[in-house]
Amino acid sequence: MTGGELRGRRLHVPSKGVRPTTGMVREAVFSILGSVEGARVLDLFAGSGALGVEALSRGAAEATFVDSHTGAVERNVAALDLADRASVIRSDAVRFLRRTAESFDLVLCDPPYRLADRLEGDLVHLIPEGLAPGGRVMIESSPQRPLELELPLATEREYGDTLIRLYRSEP
Repeated sequence: MTGGELRGRRLHVPSKGVRPTTGMVREAVFSILGSVEGARVLDLFAGSGALGVEALSRGAAEATFVDSHTGAVERNVAALDLADRASVIRSDAVRFLRRTAESFDLVLCDPPYRLADRLEGDLVHLIPEGLAPGGRVMIESSPQRPLELELPLATEREYGDTLIRLYRSEP
């Protein structure tokens, strides 16, 4: 982890099938976000859970991790003793968003770059529906094929082959 109570701790990352957000990009994301103290966080396409775990490390109240393959995030939540503040849900992200009635202060969304075209139509409508008033969404995507939401864009930054966009909902 790059900051907070778990700074310096390492995460288990499977050798294939997961593209974790690099430490440099995580540090930049949380620098842009500022305080996440007390936030209810949704980590979509969680993979190893690096983004949601970083949020918990920096003071988020709870995190929900959603991925179709949850082995790595389950292992990391257990190893870091975060089970009391984390829930891990094995589900397709779009299916989860369609079914949940919860709202979140911060949505961290890092889908596989190759699926951006297929997912954008659903995500553009479903993510804002699950966002608390004044909530924020961080989308990580390829600069060549950015994922766009119909929310006010607060900032956009590019780090090599990674584009970070931060959106804010209306208060």
